[in-house]
Formats: sequence, C-alpha cells, structure tokens
Amino acid sequence: MVYLGPSAERVGRLNKMELVAAVADQTDLPRARAADIIDAVFATIGQALKASEEVRLVGFGTFSTTSRAESAGRNPRTGAPITIPAATSVRFKAGKGLRDQLN
Repeated sequence: MVYLGPSAERVGRLNKMELVAAVADQTDLPRARAADIIDAVFATIGQALKASEEVRLVGFGTFSTTSRAESAGRNPRTGAPITIPAATSVRFKAGKGLRDQLN
C-alpha cells in the first residue's frame, strides 16, 4: 500500500509533489532525485506521444493520441456559429494489472 499523505486522502487526488514523496520513500532516494526521475519519465512519454507513438506500460496501461477533425459549433452565450479547430488529444487505456488492482 502506498501512503499518499493526508492531503491526498482529504482531497481525493495525488499531486506531483505527493507522487515524488511517495516514490522517494519507497525507493530510499532523495526527493530531488525522485523528482528528476519522474520528470524524465513524463518528458519521455510526452516526446513519444508528440511523435504519434503509442506508449505501452505492461500491467499499467497504454497512452496514445487521437485526432479530432475540425467541426462546427455554437457560441453558448450568443448562439453564433463558430468553427472548432482540429486537435490532437491523449487517450489512456488502463492495462489488466491496473484494472485488477482497482477491482
């Protein structure tokens, strides 16, 4: 079991500094080193997604990108038609290990 700190239990979230603290505690690394490692992991995942690559972490899940085409919409205040630009978004699909851990 990972201790997430009192603020994570109170709010129901885990922020980056709490993640760094949990990793540092579990690995006996200084917090600064744990933060560097977490930053490197996030940067590597971001670079792979930017290159339209899929990131598969066996037992955890898969990060991938998807493209959304340009579409028509309406301004909710004025009702005027607007064009919603095309965009790329990130998807995450939980792996079997993570799903089993949650259920």
